[in-house]
Amino acid sequence: MKFFVNFLSAFRIASAFAIIPLLMFGMYWTTFVVYVLAALSDLFDGYLARKYDVCSKLGGVMDHIGDKLLVVNTLIMLTVMIPVWFVVIPIILMVARELYISGLREFLGTQKIEMPVPKARFSMGKIKTTLQMISIGAFLLFFAIGTMVMTTTDSRLIMFLIYVLPQIGIWGMWLSLVASIWSATQYTFTFAEKLKKIKK
Repeated sequence: MKFFVNFLSAFRIASAFAIIPLLMFGMYWTTFVVYVLAALSDLFDGYLARKYDVCSKLGGVMDHIGDKLLVVNTLIMLTVMIPVWFVVIPIILMVARELYISGLREFLGTQKIEMPVPKARFSMGKIKTTLQMISIGAFLLFFAIGTMVMTTTDSRLIMFLIYVLPQIGIWGMWLSLVASIWSATQYTFTFAEKLKKIKK
């Protein structure tokens, strides 16, 4: 089971890099399917690791890397495909947040101090990740369905494409930005507390 759990994390890492050329070559449906499978693997690897007690430091690192790569790589591609301020600005700030938190962790690592992810069931970091996954999925589905619009007269499909999906994507992006800032604030306070121990 440990191998399978680590395989899911490795699959997510591979998917994060595969999404880049898939989007570049306009393979939108394939991108959407790969993204959904990768996002679902994030749910299952953690659940299986806890259920079968096969958690490991390597698995934890792979899981963390897979999550960040999947989200950050796809977000960066979205800034290229949707170069409008109300999409680009939250993406830039969220990517900056990830770099900021990584910097805090790296510094504490040099002091042999860990800054673990909050264990709360509905931590702001988990809410942030969930909102990011949903908004990214909405944008990817928008591009995928867009390939069908030219060949359909279904008004419901067209309305879903031009109104519902963009709204989900945009609002999800801004809400995830709020959660990102909130989460970063929590990490900053935790970092400050651990910094006091170093000085002592």
